[in-house]
Amino acid sequence: MAARIDLTLDSTDTQSLAAFWKTALGYVDEPPPAPFRTREEWSAQFELPEGDSVDDGAWLCDPDGAGPRLCILKVPEPKTAKNRLHIDVRVPGHGSPDERWARIEAESERLVRAGGATLEKFVGHHVLMADPEGNEFCVCAASA
Repeated sequence: MAARIDLTLDSTDTQSLAAFWKTALGYVDEPPPAPFRTREEWSAQFELPEGDSVDDGAWLCDPDGAGPRLCILKVPEPKTAKNRLHIDVRVPGHGSPDERWARIEAESERLVRAGGATLEKFVGHHVLMADPEGNEFCVCAASA
């Protein structure tokens, strides 16, 4: 059996970064673990340091259960270097190369409107982008 993974992003503003990634991936807020009804109830079991709150973290999941969970955790320092691991956001890969490229461009434009930034276009293949906190990711086509 293969191991399941979560992806974790450090952030200075977890809630705005979570909003971006929910838009980008179609993810939703992950419910708190049973038996807790809210994240506030869940976090009350931990002795959070003074000044920390439940809003310092966000837990997102694929509503279909197929993709990895995305955890976004508050850290005090900003991003300072290139990611060594990044996310690929994949659009449907069927159709002609021009049709695939049009879908890649449309998705990258949608993500710019959601707060992302285009860093570089590799025409016909993928678009290198950054989320609102500068984490790099690519928009590309899935396998046909």
